[in-house]
Amino acid sequence: MSKSLFVTGTGTDIGKTYITALIIKKLNAVTGSAAYYKAAMSGNERDAAGNLIPGDAVFVKNIAGIGQPLEDMCPYVYENAYSPHLASRIEGNPVVMDVVKKGYEKLCGSFDYITAEGSGGILCPICFDESRIMLEDVIKELGMGCIIIADAGLGTINSVVLTVEYMRMKKIDIRGIIFNKWNPDDIMHKDNLRMCEYMTGVKVIACVTENAEAIDIDDNTLLALYKD
Repeated sequence: MSKSLFVTGTGTDIGKTYITALIIKKLNAVTGSAAYYKAAMSGNERDAAGNLIPGDAVFVKNIAGIGQPLEDMCPYVYENAYSPHLASRIEGNPVVMDVVKKGYEKLCGSFDYITAEGSGGILCPICFDESRIMLEDVIKELGMGCIIIADAGLGTINSVVLTVEYMRMKKIDIRGIIFNKWNPDDIMHKDNLRMCEYMTGVKVIACVTENAEAIDIDDNTLLALYKD
């Protein structure tokens, strides 16, 4: 049976896709059977033929070096760089939970480890008009535990604590925090780590420096994040 992990963040543009790619890169090297999944992807460009290119999926595929087909990585791809609920209101093709679940189950039939990435932060609306789907609903429907990606710099204490408290209120299993843009010589970054762990009780399991090509996390710790 496949094991899975969901990657969310304290907001948009804090490096979820980058960290997810590094996780899958290492996971694939360790297990040889790692896949990427994202329910809805916004802000994508078109190729010469006018087809939407799932940018995050392409990025992960290239960085992680996996052979997974792009068409299996994301069922909903939008051009406008908005929350999926607004992008689909403009472009059509709103997210349907059954389609998301079937895409995930297809991967479970082919891969041992599935890493799913969320859109934006934990409060991102995925669909709002045709049905009401929040990111937390996708996490629960797929039965996944989560890690939280956060920027190591100024403001992260507030954003991490608020994200953790909301996820706990929604009874989402939190398995760790990863700091992005980490500077080991920055006294504020080190204090942010200490304070986030103290105020949430959630361990920071890895710190990733800018432009890192690998994530510094041991194999057993990585594999323990994934559960049936």
